[in-house]
Amino acid sequence: MTRRDDHPGTPEHPAAASPPAPSAASAPGVSVPPAAAPPSAAGAPVGRSATSASPASGAPSSSSGASGGPSAAAAADPSGRARARELGVVVGRLPTGPLNAITDVEGVLVGHTTIDDGADLHTGVTAIVPEQLFSTWRLPAAVHVGNGYGKLIGSTQIDELGVLESPIVLTGTLSVYRAADALLSYVMRRRPDGLSFNCVAGETNDGYLSDIRRRPITERHVLDALEGASGGQPGEGCVGAGTGTTALGFKAGIGTSSRRLEVEGGVPVTTGALVQANFGGVLTVQGVPMPAAELIPGADGAEPPGNSCMIVVATDAPLDAAGSAAWLAGRSSRWGGWASYSHGSGDYAIAFSTAPPQVPLLPDEALTPVFAAVMDAVEEALLNALFKATTTTGYQGHVSHAVPYDRLLHRLHRQRP
Repeated sequence: MTRRDDHPGTPEHPAAASPPAPSAASAPGVSVPPAAAPPSAAGAPVGRSATSASPASGAPSSSSGASGGPSAAAAADPSGRARARELGVVVGRLPTGPLNAITDVEGVLVGHTTIDDGADLHTGVTAIVPEQLFSTWRLPAAVHVGNGYGKLIGSTQIDELGVLESPIVLTGTLSVYRAADALLSYVMRRRPDGLSFNCVAGETNDGYLSDIRRRPITERHVLDALEGASGGQPGEGCVGAGTGTTALGFKAGIGTSSRRLEVEGGVPVTTGALVQANFGGVLTVQGVPMPAAELIPGADGAEPPGNSCMIVVATDAPLDAAGSAAWLAGRSSRWGGWASYSHGSGDYAIAFSTAPPQVPLLPDEALTPVFAAVMDAVEEALLNALFKATTTTGYQGHVSHAVPYDRLLHRLHRQRP
């Protein structure tokens, strides 16, 4: 369950137009003080002082999106923000799973803890928990490094042995060590006879919007995300480890997507991706560049430090770690040509398979459509991370603006190839 104490934020950037805002009555369980400014299409800032598991901040989307403005599903979200398909932005031709999320891969759970005091702290924890771990504690896995200026604890053993032995936890840079220690506590409780554990914790730098040196993440925050993880629709945008992140000049956060397909022999495969987006470059939507400086004229164009991205890919395709999972992780980092991969960027992808060990492995020649599914899912997850995020004013008054839908859609319809 999510506890949120919403209170007024600053008015949205005047360049962005606003559709009718959802009322407090349309958001069950969310308390909005009478003085709160209504969210706009570009995403009004929201202050959340609660720290709790946050499994859902948006309604499940259909696998086919409506054109035009935000849909009824978006209106049901108290933030007023929409996923890519709700705006008519569809990536690729493969169908999604029912939730269009990494949780469409059976047994994969996601939980968030969000820390947002409406002022200097905008951070949190996101946990990806494959239930299949609890029976074997070894899932085929691989890591791909796009640019290694980052902290992915546990990655070298995955490289060496090709297996995932713990859930995956994401957070802010200076809290990653505490997150890994808390994850160790969690795994030790689940494996009381274990003497060696490889816990996996990754990060991006949210120091532009959050007072990162305070290191506010505690063991309880991490355990809340792990223990509250569910197989429902994961929260997206400014939740969990995405609460304070910025990407491509806009406010970003957590995003997720999935694809379903059949491979050789009619074998059904579901592949899902979850991203923590915090990197530089230029947003590109269906081939059309969307520079932040042009979509939001006059906004502060300063690029925050960190410039990183964490990508988690889950699939039920039977893969081996030595080749197939490694290829999958590598393909997941090849989205759209958006990222700047600057010197200070830590760009990592982790891929794992939940398939039972007794299932025959897919032959290499059957993997091409799986690669396509991964690239499409990652690209759409990144769009969802951006489109669901709300404008945030944070540490030292820094402001990160949400993508303005009206300008993006106008530019897309005018310039689409």
